Amino acid sequence: MKREALLDAAESVLFEQGTQALTLSAVADRAGVSKGGLLYHFPTKEALVRAMVARVIEEFDGLIASHDDGTPGSYTRAYVEATFEILTGEARAYRRWSAITAAAADPEQAEPLNEAMRRWHAPDPAGGPDPGNAAVVRLAAEGLWEVVSHDPGLYDAEQLRALRQRLLELLER
Repeated sequence: MKREALLDAAESVLFEQGTQALTLSAVADRAGVSKGGLLYHFPTKEALVRAMVARVIEEFDGLIASHDDGTPGSYTRAYVEATFEILTGEARAYRRWSAITAAAADPEQAEPLNEAMRRWHAPDPAGGPDPGNAAVVRLAAEGLWEVVSHDPGLYDAEQLRALRQRLLELLER
């Protein structure tokens, strides 16, 4: 069984049943492999959680990179686009992010995510018209992500589209 499929199984257990249910046995059962097969790839639960955290960071970095053209202000625009892609996409990936963040509650497990947050919320590398607006926009997008992860039905597709547009407009001021 491939490592990605094992991570998918772990994310499913975590999202559907919560952090207490995330055990190596539960993940092996969900993936349809022996516990030994899981241990070959992830010798501990901590290693499994680290791999899930690394995967969501890599995924978000990739989304940002796909929208960032390197022009002034483009990093923050890319951050907004990546956030809304996750919030409105088919997979509704924000749900698994929330679950993974909860699973990585101990400081050592959370450090890669903390480092990514420091990087994601640093000033726009290419500069931009207003670094303060850029910071506010990224924080607003982050806050919206948090709110939607707790209440997915709070905003419909049209409201999310309008919020995205408003955040992007703030960057132009």
